Amino acid sequence: MLFNSYIFIFAYFPVVLVIFYLIGRRSHRLAAGWLGIASLFFYGWWDVRFVPLLVASVLANYVFGILLSENYSQHNRKIFLIIAIASNLGLLAIMKYADFFIATANNVLLPLNVGPVPILDIVLPLGISFFTFTQIAFLVDTYRGHINERNFVHYLLFVSYFPHLIAGPVIHHKQMMPQFSQDSTYSVSYNNIAMGVTFFSIGLFKKVFLADGIAIYANGLFNAVAGGGNPTFFEAWAGALAYALQLYFDFSGYCDMAIGISLFLNIKLPINFDSPYKSSDIIEFWRRWHMTLSAFLRDYLYIPLGGNRNGKLMRYRNIMLTMLLGGLWHGAGWTFVLWGGLHGAYLVINNEWKKITGGGLNTFLPNHVAKLVGCAITFTAVVVAWVPFRSESFSTSMKFYSGMLCLNGISFPVSWSPLLKGLAPSKWITFSGLLPLIHSNSYELCLWLLAGLIIVFALPNAQQIAGGLDFHTGSESPIPLERSITWRRAGMAFLTGGLLYISFISLGRPSPFLYFQF
Repeated sequence: MLFNSYIFIFAYFPVVLVIFYLIGRRSHRLAAGWLGIASLFFYGWWDVRFVPLLVASVLANYVFGILLSENYSQHNRKIFLIIAIASNLGLLAIMKYADFFIATANNVLLPLNVGPVPILDIVLPLGISFFTFTQIAFLVDTYRGHINERNFVHYLLFVSYFPHLIAGPVIHHKQMMPQFSQDSTYSVSYNNIAMGVTFFSIGLFKKVFLADGIAIYANGLFNAVAGGGNPTFFEAWAGALAYALQLYFDFSGYCDMAIGISLFLNIKLPINFDSPYKSSDIIEFWRRWHMTLSAFLRDYLYIPLGGNRNGKLMRYRNIMLTMLLGGLWHGAGWTFVLWGGLHGAYLVINNEWKKITGGGLNTFLPNHVAKLVGCAITFTAVVVAWVPFRSESFSTSMKFYSGMLCLNGISFPVSWSPLLKGLAPSKWITFSGLLPLIHSNSYELCLWLLAGLIIVFALPNAQQIAGGLDFHTGSESPIPLERSITWRRAGMAFLTGGLLYISFISLGRPSPFLYFQF
């Protein structure tokens, strides 16, 4: 079930919300149980066959959590933790990576004339990466003595809570479950509902209007290149930039909707995006993009690997390993490993640059100029790295990079011919291209890209528009919020109503969230 579907907006969620508050008047425990059951129904709407898998994972980790919280010896508790984490990662490896490992092995064995191992063709359960990481964090926190959860209903709800189940954010027990113990959670808050509507309307607009509108061009170009085409300069950069905007609006839109839905239930999910494309360096980017995943990778992978405790070389090794594994987490393919490797290299270069200069660009330029230059460099590097993230193969990525480096020439839309002819030798500039769609709608594409860039760089994000909430990131660092929402202000009501109207008339076409596949 999609947040951007009629069945969710007009049937499922209203029923869940009304029954939650009706039951909550009599029993908070039963109301929490109702949300857990409703969440399993939400998950099963996609494919009911995977509900037993989710329930089995919840049961197994609940038992491991009890074992880890018992008064066993440190040695035994560590063994329990290793078995629990290995079980979770083993399930993830089988369901998500088995075919990837088999295909890789077949490629290695091919020169040896060894028969190929059959591909298993396993259907990837939605959200398995998210609920696996959520439970691993729970196990580690329990082992460290930070958590002692004995209520199975609460644990089921913690893992399966439907606003975050499919595509995050990656949540911590201490962020979520205390909220379900508060009496105020089970009483209607009209202020939270107003804020929830605002967040949901912003997220829905990002998804169904902006992300899906730009997707026509991003998908068209990447599919054409995957089909054998060689993109020219304009097409390669247009495709990469279109995908960068599509992914941003798609995933940040989902997170805004998840926050809005939770506010209806008086629950505050952690912020997962904080205008990451405005970052002035790649370190800042990873503090603002998919923030809960970044915090998870730092706390449960980078620091256990040694962090920055054993010298510069070991620190950079740990950064590279963390980002390579983070790339593989996103998808079972070498293109995702390449994406993670690029970001690992970016982070190493960024850290070394800051160490050499003593402060980065601020050492040489005024602060406001340094921020603009750093933002331009960072955004360009991120767009370049999105190419393998979106590509189906290395060859597709290399074709895009060839186009972005002008190795395939510069070709502009035919409609631009009167404006550009005579500016450069004809052997470099032509007026034809790979995809007729781009060239027949070139002005429309440019408007989409321009509008997307203006929204990303010039406008406030959702939490700034609907400020006044005590939001936290995955690292528990509060985000300063600049404005508070008051529905007595006509401007806010008009904005929310307008976004909902545009979004509702755009509903109805298939538009799954990109992060569902990760």
